[in-house]
Amino acid sequence: MADLKRVYRATSKDAAEQALDELEAHWGDLYPIVIKSWRTKWDNLSAYFKYPPDIRRVIYTMNAIEAVHRQFRILTKTKGGFPNEYSLLKLLYLGVQNASKKWAMPIQNWNITLPQLAIFFEGRLDAVMSL
Repeated sequence: MADLKRVYRATSKDAAEQALDELEAHWGDLYPIVIKSWRTKWDNLSAYFKYPPDIRRVIYTMNAIEAVHRQFRILTKTKGGFPNEYSLLKLLYLGVQNASKKWAMPIQNWNITLPQLAIFFEGRLDAVMSL
C-alpha cells in the first residue's frame, strides 16, 4: 500500500509516473492486472495533478465516501429484498440522515481548499457560498 501511496501522493505527474514504474518493478509480477489497469487509464488518473496539493488530497481521501458505503451495506445487509426501488431509496435516505449526525470530522485544511475549488471551478459554488 505504501508503494501505491507514492503514486497518488507524488508532487507532480512526472514524479507519479516514476513512482508507478517503481510500483510495477516491485509488484508487477504479483499484480499484473492492477498495474495494467493503472497504465491503461493513466491519462484519466493523472488528470488531478493539475490541481494544488490541497485539492488533490480531498480527491484521493475517500473516508467520507467509504463511510456512506459502509452505512449502505449495514442497512441493506439483512434485508432480503425490496418491493420497489423507492423503498430502497427511502431506507438509504433515512440511513444517511441518521449517520450524518455522527459525522463530526472536518476535512483537513478545508479553509484553504474551498477557495481553491472556487477558483478552479468558477461559478459552480456561487449558489452555496460567497467569497
